[in-house]
Amino acid sequence: MTIYEKLVDIQGRLKAPKNQRNSFGRYNYRSCEDILEAVKPLLTKHKLCLTITDKIIEIPSLNIAYVEALAIIQEGDRDRNNYNYQEIMVKAQAGIDFNRKGMDISQSFGSSSSYARKYALNGLFLIDDTKDADATNTHDKTMPKTLNAMPELKKGTEAFNKVKEALSKGFTMEEVKTKYKVNSTVEKQLLTQ
Repeated sequence: MTIYEKLVDIQGRLKAPKNQRNSFGRYNYRSCEDILEAVKPLLTKHKLCLTITDKIIEIPSLNIAYVEALAIIQEGDRDRNNYNYQEIMVKAQAGIDFNRKGMDISQSFGSSSSYARKYALNGLFLIDDTKDADATNTHDKTMPKTLNAMPELKKGTEAFNKVKEALSKGFTMEEVKTKYKVNSTVEKQLLTQ
């Protein structure tokens, strides 16, 4: 079998369950670690090596930074005299928010690294996250489908306090806005108190 045939076999057999739970959004998701745990036996069967690396890339003119992850499966030994060496690689990127509420800088980098690595693995192993709440942010089946149908978040309510707590634990305003209508005044109150 060629490395491509082996990869196709792995892609067809891989089952990476959503073993993680987001209690705020009420959905299950899979982590990078879940994917790695599921793919290891298949890589062993085909005698393939998987490496994942990432690097930080800065664009000073735009004042942004992101993590670029590279997932590579390899077959054979990597040296100049080995013509049987083959590799297949996939890249993915994730932005780094230096001011993410509830996270210090190392946590922000780590979160972006995990996210980029997960999506590099998704690309390499054809894991479809369109059905994954992490990609669609639909959170649950009862969530309103339109902005007008979403409940408005108001200061002093139980929902406001729960959102405030979730933001302090690392959730983003984008995640909140998939569940609630948030006007600019309420958003400022959430982010400044």
